[in-house]
Amino acid sequence: MSGLYALMQLRQQVFVVEQACAYLDADGADLQAHHQMGWQAVPGAGPVLLACARILPPGLRYPQASIGRVVTAPSVRGSGLGRELMQRTMQHCRALHPGHGIAISAQAHLARFYGGLGFVAEGDVYDEDGIPHLKMLAPAS
Repeated sequence: MSGLYALMQLRQQVFVVEQACAYLDADGADLQAHHQMGWQAVPGAGPVLLACARILPPGLRYPQASIGRVVTAPSVRGSGLGRELMQRTMQHCRALHPGHGIAISAQAHLARFYGGLGFVAEGDVYDEDGIPHLKMLAPAS
């Protein structure tokens, strides 16, 4: 399975089907993004995508660089893979965009998780595609 197909399949499985949120995932931003992807080799089936996130350059969505479309497969939730994915994605983001902070649009119920990674809430909770979200920022390092 191609990386792009696997990425779109995982994001749609979680964001569209599981979260029952009808929105256009293919928003054009992936064409300008870098993607962090976590694969697992499965004997007889090949590699399976378990987690992914995208990094957008400063100025595309926010003045800062941003991380979005952060997702882990349901089968690995609670394993620590989400934290590892974010740590690696933040490192990659800082390497790509040195001197820039990182912005995210976090689902509000995950504010504590992102807070543990150094993100601080900015502003009030807002609705994004029917799900409460919160803008959060991590300072430049």
